[in-house]
Amino acid sequence: MAETATTAHTMTWDRLLTKKRFGDAPGTKRPEAAARSAFEADYDRVIFSTPFRRLQDKTQVIPLPTHDFVHTRLTHSLEVSCVGRSLGKSAGKVILDRHPYLAETFGITIHDFGAIIATAALAHDIGNPPFGHSGEKAISEYFTNGAGKRFRAAVDDAAKWADLTAFEGNANGFRTLVNASTGAEGGLRLTYPTLAAFTKYPKASLPQYPKGRASEKKFGFFQNEVAHYQDIADSLGLIDHRGNHSSWCRHPLAFLVEAADDICYSIIDFEDGLCLGLIDERYALEMLLPIIGERDKTLERYHKINGFKEKVSWLRAVTINTLTRDVVRIFLENEKAILNGSYDRPLIDDSPYSPAVEAIKERTFHKVYRSRNVLEIESAGFTVMDGLLEYFITAVNDKVEGRNSWHSKKNFDLLPNEYPDSNGNPPASLYDRILMVCDFISGMTDSGAIALYRKMNGIDLPVS
Repeated sequence: MAETATTAHTMTWDRLLTKKRFGDAPGTKRPEAAARSAFEADYDRVIFSTPFRRLQDKTQVIPLPTHDFVHTRLTHSLEVSCVGRSLGKSAGKVILDRHPYLAETFGITIHDFGAIIATAALAHDIGNPPFGHSGEKAISEYFTNGAGKRFRAAVDDAAKWADLTAFEGNANGFRTLVNASTGAEGGLRLTYPTLAAFTKYPKASLPQYPKGRASEKKFGFFQNEVAHYQDIADSLGLIDHRGNHSSWCRHPLAFLVEAADDICYSIIDFEDGLCLGLIDERYALEMLLPIIGERDKTLERYHKINGFKEKVSWLRAVTINTLTRDVVRIFLENEKAILNGSYDRPLIDDSPYSPAVEAIKERTFHKVYRSRNVLEIESAGFTVMDGLLEYFITAVNDKVEGRNSWHSKKNFDLLPNEYPDSNGNPPASLYDRILMVCDFISGMTDSGAIALYRKMNGIDLPVS
């Protein structure tokens, strides 16, 4: 057996694939079930969780879709998970061949690689608020330019204020997975490798660093969860990139989770646009052929398929298969650089197909993301999010500060039982109270947020 030693500058697979579970007491050793590994158990925990189930009514591309073809966050997450599992097993096979001690000494299999990435990919959007990325922007805008600006002086920590003014669904997702409100103490109690693979941006909101490293493009955890991530990073041997516990090198499998998402949203959002008629059907072949290749063979097969949607579905499947194989190649070619932290960019960027993928994303952005229906719903979503934030933050602050207006009391009573403590009291810290409200509102579905906002504003109330 070789390679079990670690250095200060290199991550090693034996530590990166520990089966330690978040929330377990130190020294806990759980017997592994014969029917499923610890990493497969992670997958089941996410699937059966309430936050995951709510993704069925959260926006992917088209808000509040009435068309039964359009993807929601749920179907998108399931598809990303499937692609992620394939990426993990394909890469894992080669990694196990390169490092046989992982199987011989630690019992690691290709299924473990697949399960870690599949679970992290399954959960990758679990922290997104209603209305997609516009929901994130709405929360940020409330604190930056809206009524929430009044809390700036009271939230006197710059990093905590940055958590709010640059509200990040990725950070909220990490909070969702480890927070007690999503389960027992320790949240969903996922394994450390799964949580680290989930964390695409392993840094805090501040400090901000110059652009260049993909892992520092956004932030992956709020200030309240920095210590949680540091514990995970220390256990897995992740490299403290800046040397100040503010930014770590990614867990290597996070690159494959990111790639699975990149592949799916670029190709499948394009497919949605084609099938809804927002993108002219002539672009299906024009934009996907550069990736698929074998022009004559592809055209022959394409024209034999009946029905435009079926044609597009076949093109999408072949395109994803091509990109998946190429991403695995890039990952394996850069394994050493990824392990020592010197490689830090999306895998898809190093693919020869990257220009074609970028062209597809550009077309989708202008024809789908900027379509009138999407813009109208996103604009309405801003009004809904702003209103709910103001109602509930006011309610929890009034509770703490002893202002006993009847309206505020009724609004406070609308909060689910898991948010105030066992005595019915919100947190003492203003920052914690605001995060509690953001937890509640971010966890809502699109239609649930709209329905609650309408009722709180006296719209469509039942009439006896």
